[in-house]
Amino acid sequence: MRALALFALIVAATGAIQNPPPQPPPTVQPASPQPPGGGGAAQPQGRGRGRGGIQIMTLTSAAWPDGGPIPAKHAQPGRDVSPPLAWSGGPDAAASHVLIVHDLDAPVGTGLDDALHWLVWNIPGPTKALAEGVPPGATLPDGSRQISMTGPNYRGPAAPASGPAHHYIFELYALDATIDVAAVGMSPAQTRAAVMAAMSGHVRGKGVYTGTFKRTP
Repeated sequence: MRALALFALIVAATGAIQNPPPQPPPTVQPASPQPPGGGGAAQPQGRGRGRGGIQIMTLTSAAWPDGGPIPAKHAQPGRDVSPPLAWSGGPDAAASHVLIVHDLDAPVGTGLDDALHWLVWNIPGPTKALAEGVPPGATLPDGSRQISMTGPNYRGPAAPASGPAHHYIFELYALDATIDVAAVGMSPAQTRAAVMAAMSGHVRGKGVYTGTFKRTP
C-alpha cells in the first residue's frame, strides 16, 4: 500500500510539470491618448494645403465686363490711363497684394514669357481697390511699387488692328508677406522674375480678370 501511494504521488507530480495550470492573460495597458499629429510637429490645416490653402478672390473693373473689350481710354491710344479695379473675397489678414497685367498673346524672349503691361507689388493688405489713373513713379504714396515693360508706370494694350484681338490678363494675388524687391535697378523682366520668385510660398488668395483689345483700323 505504501508503494502504491508513493507511485501515485510521483505520477501526480509528473502531470503537474507536463501540464502547468493555465495562467491569466497578461494585462495590456491602454495607450495614452495622443494629440492630433502624434504629438510632434503641428500638421498643416486646410485639408492638407497648408495655412488654409489659396482663396478664390473676385476681381472686377467698372470699365468693361470680364472678358469684354478694353476701352481705348485704358489703352495706348488713350494715353495709358490705368483702369479702376476692385477686389473681394481675399484673406482677412493679407499683408500685401500683387497685381500683374500681361498680354497672353504677345510672347517675348524665348517665348516662355509675355509682354508685361503692369506689375504693382506691396499694395497694402487692407486695400480693396485701385482707383483709375494711378500716376507713374517707381514708389507710390501708399508704399506700393510698380513697373512695366516701358518703365515705372501702367502701359496700356496696343494690339495692332491687322490681327486678332489680344487677351490681357489681370491677376491679383493676396500674400501673407511683403516683397523686398526694388522697382529700379533691374530690367522689367528681371524685376518681374524677382517678384514672382519672392511670392513663392506666400500666396493666400488669387483673382483673375480678362479684357481684349485691338487697335481701330
